[in-house]
Amino acid sequence: MTNSKSWWAAIKLDTHRLYAWLHDQYRGEVTAAGRIDGLRDRFAAPGTRAHRILTVIAAQERTHAAWVGALLAARGLAVAVQDKPDRYWRRVLPAITDLATGAAIGAHAERMRLERIEAIAADPDAPADIHAVFARILPEERFHARAFAELSTGEALARTSSAHRAGRSALGLVA
Repeated sequence: MTNSKSWWAAIKLDTHRLYAWLHDQYRGEVTAAGRIDGLRDRFAAPGTRAHRILTVIAAQERTHAAWVGALLAARGLAVAVQDKPDRYWRRVLPAITDLATGAAIGAHAERMRLERIEAIAADPDAPADIHAVFARILPEERFHARAFAELSTGEALARTSSAHRAGRSALGLVA
């Protein structure tokens, strides 16, 4: 189990792990966009505020995927979604029963992701291109965390917290 600062300190020094993580980030951004579209289409009526917000977030996730894809390409790596078991999402998706719980899971996941992005953005020794991309992603991810929390409820956040903890544990992360 590790926190985001110590995780980043180790990852950035190991080229193999860094590249694997970049591939994971690319897959995560691409699949996040699809999950958010699915949440929107299942639970948010067209024309509603929730529908508009989820559409914006999904589009931003696609942009993030393009930026991370450029990082991969610059390193001569394949820009492709690798087929891997998803440790986090398989534990949290069953907790989604409506818009509030779906948004709660989104809020939990975005806050967890923010920890990692903030560690990278705060590191002056991070590779310059990675630092620049994640510094650009950071404000949009902060928006995502706030927007998902606003679309949820306190009850839904509490009801989904155990699923989030199980997913976080599967990733080997502590707070």
